[in-house]
Amino acid sequence: SWIWPRDPDFEQKAGLILDLYHGSWKGEPLETNDYVICADEKTSIQARHPLMPTVPPMPGRPGRLEHEYERKGALAYLAAWDAHRGKVFGLCCASTGIANFHNLVHLVMNQQPYRSARRVFWITDNGSSHRGQTSIDRLQTWYPNAVLVHTHIHASWLNQVEIYFSILQRKVLTPNDFEHLGELESKILSFQSLYETSAV
Repeated sequence: SWIWPRDPDFEQKAGLILDLYHGSWKGEPLETNDYVICADEKTSIQARHPLMPTVPPMPGRPGRLEHEYERKGALAYLAAWDAHRGKVFGLCCASTGIANFHNLVHLVMNQQPYRSARRVFWITDNGSSHRGQTSIDRLQTWYPNAVLVHTHIHASWLNQVEIYFSILQRKVLTPNDFEHLGELESKILSFQSLYETSAV
């Protein structure tokens, strides 16, 4: 399937974000103390423990995953990825929301080099935790050097943290066989640390 862009200014709006990835903002090059952060939430990650143990694949035999399972709860994973440095920040929560997005921003912005940066561009979609002009104003109230940049409609794929989420899904969350939420959170955050070492 395909969604055709309906926004007549699609290319111009997408260009702002693509330019940030290439090191410029509104025609001016970024300075050495400007940073670009891609952030989003991966919602409702379920821990499902199968009623029978998972059998890993062997030569000549596919893996086997029991169809029936016990629900062990769900987590949301909020992540921020420095597009130029390969640094990942993340936290697991019971749900998303403005307060938890604030916690993620706080986690990043209270560390160097972001705390003393000239500007930190935050690329997000228009999800409920960071929607519209209100969220732009709110972020600048929290941190005056933070600049929120929204992806436009049908363009959340421009947010590079989605690449990281897709790798996490394949490497850690498939199958989502976890005994409890503590194990799920531990696996996510352990992979986050591992990913950083290979992304730098």
